[in-house]
Amino acid sequence: MKLWKKNSSPHQINAIIYKIRSCSIIMTRAADLLRRLSREGILVPEQVKRAILKVDLEHFTDYDVAPFYADRPVPYIESNSGNIKTISAPHMIITLLHHMELAVGQEIIVIGCKGGYLSALIATIVGENGRVNVLDPSTEVVNHAKERLSHWPTVEIRAVEDLEVAPIAFPGEFNRVIMTGQIESIPQWIKSRVCDGGFVIAPLGDVDSQNLMKIEFQENIELETNLGNVCFGPIDLDSNQNNHLNPKELADLIELSIETCEELEIIDYEELHSLQDLVAKLNNLPDDTPPIGEGGIPVSDHPMVKLLWHYSPSFLRLWPIIQVMLHPMISNFDLNTWNRFDDDENIDW
Repeated sequence: MKLWKKNSSPHQINAIIYKIRSCSIIMTRAADLLRRLSREGILVPEQVKRAILKVDLEHFTDYDVAPFYADRPVPYIESNSGNIKTISAPHMIITLLHHMELAVGQEIIVIGCKGGYLSALIATIVGENGRVNVLDPSTEVVNHAKERLSHWPTVEIRAVEDLEVAPIAFPGEFNRVIMTGQIESIPQWIKSRVCDGGFVIAPLGDVDSQNLMKIEFQENIELETNLGNVCFGPIDLDSNQNNHLNPKELADLIELSIETCEELEIIDYEELHSLQDLVAKLNNLPDDTPPIGEGGIPVSDHPMVKLLWHYSPSFLRLWPIIQVMLHPMISNFDLNTWNRFDDDENIDW
């Protein structure tokens, strides 16, 4: 442990004490989380536990990390198009790392940055003789991860224009590949480069539901293991064009947000009642109501937008949390700019 010199200034000493205390708090929160997950039946390998205790999550996001320690995803960036990217919930990160069967000295391919946090955990486990190569289709996400991983010499991050096309001068043979976002099928160029005995882990399916699949390659045979149902956002979120919600889909997602806020004990009675009323009103809209941005209806005149505006005073405090949980389409709405509506506007429900 590095000690301060006798002639260190009070400011330097205070800074060192603050850093020690901060590290202690972070480790305590992480340790409490790991103990809780273990009690709930999540298998936490010892090497994964050490990595989570060592790597500071707060280095990879500027958002509040409290949801993470409640076993929830935490955002790390909002793209220019308004989509929010998140670091997965701890139980899912642990599950992914467990099934990766990581060992010291391995070279790992990670597709989808996840803020750089997952890559840092992997790099910690494989050690200084290992290597982590990260690909992501978003330049914004890549720039974020490069900044946060600038002091990790064993991690290399690259942007790719198209996941279906092999990047130039990329390592030729893979042993371990992990895809951290929804994808319908594993690109052929990845499958063709997995060595005998290697495998790919990926959430395969549509945007609403996937199966976490482990696909092993042995003598030109693909052996599939279904690790369970999951729901990841797309790896290339901004390229996902079918992201408009109809009223009932929005109602379902708000109900999910209500349940989460209740579990976290961050919603009061009035907010709860108002959001439940909003859900009921959304469900009562006509079945043929087009999604926001479709059907030729101006956004400000759309009944879903009017409903959100009408109820916005009741959930403004919770909006940052709801915004993360809801569909990317809803994350584009900035409640602070909705002043184009008249507070006294007569809205016919």
